[in-house]
Amino acid sequence: MNFIEKIEKSWEKSNSLLQIGLDPNPKNFPYELKDKKNSILKFCIEIVDATAQYACSFKPQIAYFSALRAEEQLEELCSYIKNKYPFLPIVLDAKRGDIGTTAEQYAIEAFERYNADAVTINPFLGLDSILPYMEWKDRGIIILCKTSNPGGSDLQFLELKNGMMLYEYIAEIVSTKWNTNNQFGLVVGATYPKELSIVRKIVGERMPILIPGIGFQGGDIKNTVLSGINKINRGVMINSSRSILYSSKDDNWREAASDSAKSLKNLINNFLNHN
Repeated sequence: MNFIEKIEKSWEKSNSLLQIGLDPNPKNFPYELKDKKNSILKFCIEIVDATAQYACSFKPQIAYFSALRAEEQLEELCSYIKNKYPFLPIVLDAKRGDIGTTAEQYAIEAFERYNADAVTINPFLGLDSILPYMEWKDRGIIILCKTSNPGGSDLQFLELKNGMMLYEYIAEIVSTKWNTNNQFGLVVGATYPKELSIVRKIVGERMPILIPGIGFQGGDIKNTVLSGINKINRGVMINSSRSILYSSKDDNWREAASDSAKSLKNLINNFLNHN
């Protein structure tokens, strides 16, 4: 089973388009985990257990682990998810982008060390920087297309000689020329619903779109859902991180995270039902 098949099965099994982002910041941890050994791993596992029933996938952000020398805890976390929730894909948010043998090493890191089902990639260096990841034909490659941050428009809104904007060209080339193994997806931010709708039209029905920007970044859920979904009300991984992870610092932090994930899943599905 490749990544596309796995996320499609997850959407059906979970009846959810919600992706839980795992961005562990000890400054925001509940009081009971302050200064505890392996607190990053413990926090993330508790969040995973509290939210798995409402999620279609998990997205650990590698920087939050590597900055604190917690790569081994990330390995353990990925292994835990694989063993306990094997039907939920792991998308490693690494935003890698390099060439040749360096790209090969990054691919090994993502797909062998962390055993991720997919990884986020910056396409700026072109196809040869992405080919090493394509050697793992069962894994997903999620390309940055129109990111949720305002500064992304500095480049992504550049108009090319053919009249297309750069983000549109990325969507087109990924979906028509690069996707030879049917393993690609795109990142499009919830803060750009118009562009999200355009990307969906360019790439067609099956390509998954990872959508950050809900919650603290201000993305509108209704516009996100209606702009990004395909004709069968699937096709997107709507990511939420901080608004779920840090719902509470008190003893009820697990329950608070679970309640937040459940509410967001239901809100997303409510807009599906009114589509």
